[in-house]
Amino acid sequence: MIVKIRNRYKTLSEPVKASLWFAISNILQKGIVLFSTPIFTRLLTTEEYGSFSVFQSWYGVLTILATLNLFLGGYGRGLIEHEKDKNRLTSSLLELSTLLTTIVLAIYLSDIKLWTTTLNLSPMLMVAMFIQLYTLPAYEFWATSQRYEFRYRKLVCISILMSVGSIVLGIIAVIIFPHKLEARIYSDAICKVLVGLSLYIHIIKKGNYKIEKKYWIYGLRFNIPLVPHYLSSMILNLSDRIMINNMVSSSAAAKYSVSYTIGMMMQLITNAINNSFTPYTFIAIRDKSYEKLRKNATVLYIFVGIISILSMAFAPELIMVFAGKQYYEAVWVIPPIATSVYFIFLYSLFSNVEYYFKKTKFIAIASTFCAIINLVLNYIFIPYYGYFTAGYTTLVCYILYTVMHYIFMKKICVKENINVNLLYDFKGMIVSSTIVLGIMVLMIFTYRVIIVRYSIIVSIFALVVISRKKLIMIFITFKK
Repeated sequence: MIVKIRNRYKTLSEPVKASLWFAISNILQKGIVLFSTPIFTRLLTTEEYGSFSVFQSWYGVLTILATLNLFLGGYGRGLIEHEKDKNRLTSSLLELSTLLTTIVLAIYLSDIKLWTTTLNLSPMLMVAMFIQLYTLPAYEFWATSQRYEFRYRKLVCISILMSVGSIVLGIIAVIIFPHKLEARIYSDAICKVLVGLSLYIHIIKKGNYKIEKKYWIYGLRFNIPLVPHYLSSMILNLSDRIMINNMVSSSAAAKYSVSYTIGMMMQLITNAINNSFTPYTFIAIRDKSYEKLRKNATVLYIFVGIISILSMAFAPELIMVFAGKQYYEAVWVIPPIATSVYFIFLYSLFSNVEYYFKKTKFIAIASTFCAIINLVLNYIFIPYYGYFTAGYTTLVCYILYTVMHYIFMKKICVKENINVNLLYDFKGMIVSSTIVLGIMVLMIFTYRVIIVRYSIIVSIFALVVISRKKLIMIFITFKK
């Protein structure tokens, strides 16, 4: 079997090999972070782990403001448009990113006390953040260029080594040094900065230390309009932890963060499914193979619903393994977050149609609106009902996000003369969604009744066995 797999692998084209290894690398990176959670939840106090989660959340937000995510979409398009001058393009955008980060740093230095209170992060931690903001974009630019050129070997090795190094050095630092929060943040920063700084020098050298203003204009024109979308997506994913930290406590932020990580863990599977299903969707729409698309999508969202229910069902066991007794009260956050995974997959089915017809403005509108709703709901309910509320506001926003994408997709289909009901089985989606939501409510009341909970688990496994032929057929489709 090993020989067959090796021979089959050798026959694959370089783009296919690259796509395969990029997927493996992505899963491994996220898996390493996920499975390191039980270690750090035990080495750090809940307050320290909560502060670390908040630091990461603010880093995500400031990355958008300090770099405009210049290394994303627009840069990839630029690599194709300016293939003969890609080195100068890359170095120019990297130096633009450095300039933008310097502007953000100047704003921070203008009133350190104000920003310390606002961000709830000490100047010592902000030093680590800005060091990363200056150097990590170099890694992102390099990684994007490697993907576009199908050069996967160095990228996979460096990305995995960086993740493993961060975890190993972090464990050692937290054990040795008394200031454990700073030890964790700086150990993570050191691994990333070493890679980022070396790539920064490499990129600038290849660009001959020159700046092309036309590439600055190109980067700004392409990315500034996308900032609301980037920020909205970040707010929808990370604002909960920041608001809980400020409105409740760092300990509560830690408990919510752990539950959120566990609840979202099935996204490793759903993202892999969607990455395979997206090109299939594009081809099906192009070839007008709507019946096959509808049939396969139905099996997929039922499968995603099942794995979301399973993560809810095993929530008490998962939280004990990943975090321990001190985090157990956060088990009630997992059901709405796990259910959110299901609705995230649903809206990705709808957004695929929007991407196919290049109607990305709808995606920006939906993400911005839902991010604002998320902030408002959290501001209203967290002070009264505690950090548990954030899980349910997240679910409400993802349901709203799904509905909005459905409306936009339907609008596009009308314009393109496509019967929207041919693409997906919406009645089936409503039934499936109702079942997932119903089981979510049921699970909340059965965490203390093991017999009922395990009866539901056995029923789900029985359903999987009964539907195994359909699942096998879907796997064969993806393989093709």
